[in-house]
Amino acid sequence: MSRFLFVVPPLAGHVNPTVGVAAELARRGHQVAWAGLPEVVGPLVGDGATVFRCASPDLADPALLRPPSLRGPAALKFLWERFLGPLAEHMAPGVRSAVGEFRPDVLVADQQAVAGGLVAERLGLVWATSATTTAGFTSLSGLPKVDAWITGLIGELRRRIGDPRSTADPRLSDRLVLAFSTEALAGPVPSIGQQVRFVGPSLAARPAADDFPWHRLDPRTPTVLITLGTANAEAAPRFLAACAEALRGRPDRAQAVIVDPTGTVPEFADRVLVRAHVPQLALLERCDAVICHAGHNTVCEALWNGLPLVVAPIRDDQPAVAAQVTDAGAGVRVRFNRATADVLGAALDTVLREPGCREAAGRVRASFRAAGGAAAAAGHLEALATGAN
Repeated sequence: MSRFLFVVPPLAGHVNPTVGVAAELARRGHQVAWAGLPEVVGPLVGDGATVFRCASPDLADPALLRPPSLRGPAALKFLWERFLGPLAEHMAPGVRSAVGEFRPDVLVADQQAVAGGLVAERLGLVWATSATTTAGFTSLSGLPKVDAWITGLIGELRRRIGDPRSTADPRLSDRLVLAFSTEALAGPVPSIGQQVRFVGPSLAARPAADDFPWHRLDPRTPTVLITLGTANAEAAPRFLAACAEALRGRPDRAQAVIVDPTGTVPEFADRVLVRAHVPQLALLERCDAVICHAGHNTVCEALWNGLPLVVAPIRDDQPAVAAQVTDAGAGVRVRFNRATADVLGAALDTVLREPGCREAAGRVRASFRAAGGAAAAAGHLEALATGAN
């Protein structure tokens, strides 16, 4: 039996992939725990899970809300300066305390929870990276100034909470990186090391309310899920309204479920169902296509089901993930700020009607299913714990 400690940020998309891996490790007789913000992590990992408290910046602080107009390098700098850097400072004492109490054989740190990697190097722990987006391997290759700035910020964090003698990147372990994708989507990435293991998506059942009106979906009509994920509410209203308008003009071709946590999109017809939250994994099994922001988890969950996509990236890793989708042939990309109802409708017609996108999505689906998912990830972590990796 080994002990595995997952260090995660208070972001659902970064916690969810660890849930299936942890469940598989527990099934094999190992002990697992999380270090993170219990109010966010606890409901995602389930009742009875051990979550060691780590502090976090105030998630309700208006200063953390990036203006919708902020894009590219400026948005990335904002993310690190206002959230990821301070998050590392807040989390580090809790991670150290969790290590002292749980005494893990392996620490598994999310890419964006750099306190995990920094504390691990300071304490001499064996550690792995949970790479919830493969865009992190390449997205800064064309932005040397931004890359240098982030490296400098990490260096300052290292002096305070890591090992000042180290020069390693705390976002990518040199022993094991679990990439929850495959090369069929990510493409060949020649710059990454041999420690990277493409395991495909790690999907596990999630707590969900049982009030979704399944009876309102006509099984004879193609269904489209429209979502911008959990962290883009401030940018959502105009885009979601344009999507709704696109569907309004296609009542005989498609029906849509729009995820709108802001409550700004009116439900105007039987063919358009608007909900604040949806049971996404279960819903995708009933869908024919997805319109989204190219968030890595949403993209991978759609492609797990062989669904073609219309992707409208907003910022961060999303442009890189959108490029992966189009390079694989599995979808159509539109510009988020300029996506009108006509543009979105034409893109939706393409992915629903033309077989090429669906066939490409099917190839990615096959690669995902063959990669092993949570079971493969658990096997790599076991090997790392026993020194075989």
